[in-house]
Amino acid sequence: MIKFSEMPYSRPDLDAAKAELSRLTEEFSAADTYEAAREVFIAQDTLTRHIRTLSTIAQIRHSIDTNDEYYEEEMNFWNRSIPELQEFVDLWTKALVASPFRTEFSEEFGDVVFLNAELELKTFAPSIIPLLQQENDLAMEYEKLLASAQIPFRGKTYTIAQIGPFKNDADDEIRLASWKAEGGWYRDNKAKLDELYDKLVELRHGMSQQLGFSDYVEMAYCRMTRNCYDRNDVEKFHEAVQKYIVPVADSIRRKQAERLGMQYPLSFSDAALMFRSGNPKPAGDADAVVEAGRRFYDALSPETSEFFRTMLDCELMDLLAKEGKEGGGYCTGLPDYAVPFIFANFNGTQGDVEVMTHEAGHAFAEWMNRHRIPLETVWPTMEACEVHSMSMEFFAWRSAEDFFGKDTRKFLYSHLASSFMFIPYGTMVDHFQHSVFEHPEMTPDERHAEWKRLLGIYMPWMRLDGEIPFYSEGMGWQRQHHIYSFPFYYIDYCLAQTVALEFWSRIQDNYEDAWAHYMEYTRPGGSKVFTELIRNAGLQSPFEEETLKDVCSKAEKWLNEFDLTGIE
Repeated sequence: MIKFSEMPYSRPDLDAAKAELSRLTEEFSAADTYEAAREVFIAQDTLTRHIRTLSTIAQIRHSIDTNDEYYEEEMNFWNRSIPELQEFVDLWTKALVASPFRTEFSEEFGDVVFLNAELELKTFAPSIIPLLQQENDLAMEYEKLLASAQIPFRGKTYTIAQIGPFKNDADDEIRLASWKAEGGWYRDNKAKLDELYDKLVELRHGMSQQLGFSDYVEMAYCRMTRNCYDRNDVEKFHEAVQKYIVPVADSIRRKQAERLGMQYPLSFSDAALMFRSGNPKPAGDADAVVEAGRRFYDALSPETSEFFRTMLDCELMDLLAKEGKEGGGYCTGLPDYAVPFIFANFNGTQGDVEVMTHEAGHAFAEWMNRHRIPLETVWPTMEACEVHSMSMEFFAWRSAEDFFGKDTRKFLYSHLASSFMFIPYGTMVDHFQHSVFEHPEMTPDERHAEWKRLLGIYMPWMRLDGEIPFYSEGMGWQRQHHIYSFPFYYIDYCLAQTVALEFWSRIQDNYEDAWAHYMEYTRPGGSKVFTELIRNAGLQSPFEEETLKDVCSKAEKWLNEFDLTGIE
């Protein structure tokens, strides 16, 4: 198989791609038999795969080095071109939905194709093409701003990813100073961050109004193809998180403060330290983490072994933090080559193992469904995808000692505890976005005030005294890439974490049985909606209050009984 570095890239002829999409749409509409329509359907899928592959290669190479002028220009091309192509994709989708052979297509490829198509049709009109292009440009400008960060600290300069280990340092002075240094960089760039988000809110609200939505929240749910639940379900989830998860997380934080000998509520800096002797760290360097990952996936199943060895052999992971590299981590796919790609920023912390196993969960799910047709059914919707990744983190507990060595017990405790502390944060991110787009007239200062108000509801263990710039001033939401670049994505993590905790519970009872259920969840790819995938795996819906109540009960008992003897 071809290595990523050897995958060819050249800018496609945009006019030719539009013409080909038009021709295929006409042929599809004119087909007088299912066989003829199916042949065109496959041809359109092949073209879509090729266009997606080229745009993804450009995106990955730009993410790896945002200073590469060639791929920056290519991303500018794609930011303009994808909205233009969408007009022709939209015509194809209309023809598909109107097909007299819809029954036959549903029988062969599933109903989700049409369910998602009808949602997608609501979110596009040729009149919003300029707005979509502007949205892409603004999101890229935000990502490039963060990637360009040069943070002075202790006589050197660091990127946002590179300063990360200092923010978890066991030395109180170093840790606090690093939080202040990073927060100072964000605050110094407050005007630009406010300006970018002002423009994005205005633009997204404007699109929703042009398309006849009540607000951008309604439009965003369609853009995310939320095909089996609505904002009322999500608002009920918000309430259940406040009722069940926040008290458990608060209890964890109070015990953390007592263990550390710290004041409660905790400062942002102190909250970052789980143990007085330091947070868990991988037992080796980046190469050792990857090698431990290979051993884990070799032992887990024949499918995971083949998958991970392919990732290694074909150089389908870029993992180290470096100058000019975009922040964060993600998994994406290269459909022409039927392989996924993992992007991360290893920095020597616990997060290296978590991000690798997390993104490998996504990548394995794609690997299992890489030949599924059409392309849209390779992946399910995003909350369903995040179940793959967050659950995989728990399955990797089997190899925790290989990853963490002497810090294994630290890791097991902090990983489960952090899962509970994450759900309130992630839900707050979603609640914040609902507030913003239900009141798009908010000023930057009003947005910061709303974030600070929500911190008091979802994270009452945080001290908002202004000691640490940016974070304790209600501005911390601006570091969350998803709010700028992938609006309304973040609740997907929280819904998925709830389901992942169900898998964690099963793993405690019977690992092999839990893995069998995980494969039942994974094998259908995107051919079923989220709630069907959950039922398929014998799990409970995160929208049911009892589900959160049950996962809280078992996990809280495990954390309370976990032996921390000898760990300072």
